[in-house]
Formats: sequence, C-alpha cells, structure tokens
Amino acid sequence: MKLKKQILLPKYQKELEQVGENIKLARKRRKLTTIQVSERAGIDRSTLYYIEKGNPSVSMGAYFNVLRVLGLHDDFLKVATDDEFGRKLQDLSLMGK
Repeated sequence: MKLKKQILLPKYQKELEQVGENIKLARKRRKLTTIQVSERAGIDRSTLYYIEKGNPSVSMGAYFNVLRVLGLHDDFLKVATDDEFGRKLQDLSLMGK
C-alpha cells in the first residue's frame, strides 16, 4: 500500500502515535487479532499496522472503521466538539457588531 507522506511537527506526531497506541491497547483488551480487526474494518493488515503506529498518512475513514470495530466510534464524534477558541473568535466578532 502506497501512502502519501504527511508532515507533522514532532509534538503532533507524538500525539498521533499515542492515539495509535490507544487503539492498539483497545484491540488487545478485546482480545482481537490484527487479522480480525482489519477484516471487520475492511482494510489491509498493513493499514491497521500504520494506524497502531500513528501514521499520519492513513485516511480518517480507516481510523473510523477501526474505531467502529472496537466499539469506540462515539469517540470520533468528540473531535472538535469543544471548540473553545472558535467560540471566543465568534464572540469577539459579535461584540464588534
């Protein structure tokens, strides 16, 4: 599988690696093999390997499907829900009107 290289700053790469590690631990807690998860998620085993390593080139869809297989897809819905910075920007623009 050929992935398009994505560049992340080291701090953010570490965060993505932690996400991958969390996914790997969730899989192991459920006693699921890489074959089981990859087949159920409809991805190659190599893609699951990249996800568990925190590779930034894997599509969000693949991450979502793995989370779905693990029963953690609700976590995906939490992404960007608490947009404190965006709300502050919105409040500032409303104050100027």
